Amino acid sequence: MNSTVQSGLLAAVAHLRGPGRSAVGRWFVIAVPYFWLALFFLVPFLIVLKIAFSNIQLSMPPVEPVVVWAGDKVLQLRLHFSNFAFVFGDRLYIAAFVNSLQIAAISTMLALLIGYPMAYGIARAPGTWRNILFLLVVLPFFTSFLLRVYAWMGLLGRNGPINGLLLALGLVREPMQLLQTDFAVYLGMVYSYLPFMVLPLYTAIEKLDLTLLEAAADLGCRPTKAFFTITLPLTKEGIFAGCLLVFIPAVGEYVIPALLGGPDTLMIGRVVWDEFFGNRDWPVASALAIVLLAILAGFVLLLQRVQSRGKEA
Repeated sequence: MNSTVQSGLLAAVAHLRGPGRSAVGRWFVIAVPYFWLALFFLVPFLIVLKIAFSNIQLSMPPVEPVVVWAGDKVLQLRLHFSNFAFVFGDRLYIAAFVNSLQIAAISTMLALLIGYPMAYGIARAPGTWRNILFLLVVLPFFTSFLLRVYAWMGLLGRNGPINGLLLALGLVREPMQLLQTDFAVYLGMVYSYLPFMVLPLYTAIEKLDLTLLEAAADLGCRPTKAFFTITLPLTKEGIFAGCLLVFIPAVGEYVIPALLGGPDTLMIGRVVWDEFFGNRDWPVASALAIVLLAILAGFVLLLQRVQSRGKEA
């Protein structure tokens, strides 16, 4: 009886571990992230795309349907391309796109220049200090993003501690206008997205083989030359990843330019917000979002192509 039960259990285990069960498990693991992306990315994208090709109307929702009944059992597809023509024909929107790309690019470069030494120092620190420094980098994530931006409003105000310190040191005679300037926007951008630059750089630098630097030193290579010929090329993947993680959200940022920037700080995030909630022009706002997504997708594809060519070389 015991042998019969044992053989039955072994057969059941073999059935669970069979090729059919493993194939089902693999398909399930693959299907979960695809279902997540389809539910929270593809479906909202299709909704925004539909609104972008519709026309405005005075009702709720304030857009005309794209698919309508034209007669008995006849569906008519009404696509309006005038929204995209209006976006590309208005200088305000073009200036918003250009200014957003400029601010995001400069913020990304500043985050890279600040974040690379930070990541290098964390990766080369002793084990106990490394954990503490790494915790300090991710510590801002424990606080709300909006609260951190509001904190900078208090720090950069005319009666804030920064102006108070400058007055106490005698560097200025009267409080400086730090808030509602481009400087405040760049400061808020770099501060908010700096951890997204440091984390991939830290991962890439920590995986670097130190014996290569030791061999370069034995061959008479100076530390500066070894950094530019060994360390920097071998950490390109971390640089690409960090730049993507900073540049993409920075282009469509709304909170930082709205709270820290002035009326002249024109970014596409503020324009989309104004079109949606101020002008109630959902089709134009959706067209702006689609164009922004296309620009970011093209940038990502271009960067990946450059990265793949570097790997092949």
